[in-house]
Amino acid sequence: MTKLARYIGIYAALWKNSVTREMIFKTNFILWIVVELLWFALQLCFVSVVYMHTDSIGTWTKWQVVMLIGASHFIQQIFQAFFLINCANLSELVRTGKLDFLLLLPVNTRFVVSLRQVDLGSFVNAATALVVMLYAAHQMQLTPTLAQLLGFGVLCVVGILIHYSLMFMLATISFWTVRAQGIVWAYYNLFQIARLPDEAFRGLFKIAFTFAVPMLLVSNVPVRLLINTLTGPKLLLLLCAAAFCWLISSLVWRISVRHYTSASS
Repeated sequence: MTKLARYIGIYAALWKNSVTREMIFKTNFILWIVVELLWFALQLCFVSVVYMHTDSIGTWTKWQVVMLIGASHFIQQIFQAFFLINCANLSELVRTGKLDFLLLLPVNTRFVVSLRQVDLGSFVNAATALVVMLYAAHQMQLTPTLAQLLGFGVLCVVGILIHYSLMFMLATISFWTVRAQGIVWAYYNLFQIARLPDEAFRGLFKIAFTFAVPMLLVSNVPVRLLINTLTGPKLLLLLCAAAFCWLISSLVWRISVRHYTSASS
């Protein structure tokens, strides 16, 4: 308990620094929220255009897809709030040698590297995504049970864990190449696949983004739970993917730190 309280105190200090930094650049904070909201609105408009020409995508109706896009945006924004900037900055810590100082701190290095900064604006965008999901549920006359809502929350956390594990693992390439931000942001662009119904894909593409890079599980599985179309195999696949990604990222991180020779070498 003492160790847990210590880490909570450290994280609270990191939050305080993040709030101070955001308040210094208020205009940037507001503009970034506006840009994300406009992008989210474009995604919803795209759905409206698609459903002007069809009644369903596989078994997915219009409002189910709207809920899927809302859930995907929610997961993306929560991930962005906690982890995105930190994963992207790992290569800079390696290049500049600042990682040396973090390794010397009497705390878990991965904890500090992964959670140094918090993107507060993403919480606003995540709240907007929840509003869209509520509206979609109203249009479908869908009333999830408390168990479904709790399950949805847990599965969203599992999805975020998958995103974090994969992006962090890609960021550790910087221990060998010094710069890996291009690879990290390339993975971030794959988030757009998670917004689409899994039944829209076939063949090798579907296999790759279900098993190799499980983008089609991250958002589809939580939403399927809410709309009562979730099957046991899909749920098990998501949980196994999260456990596997976490274990591999932990292994790669340990190997990378051993390979690190510091900025002075």
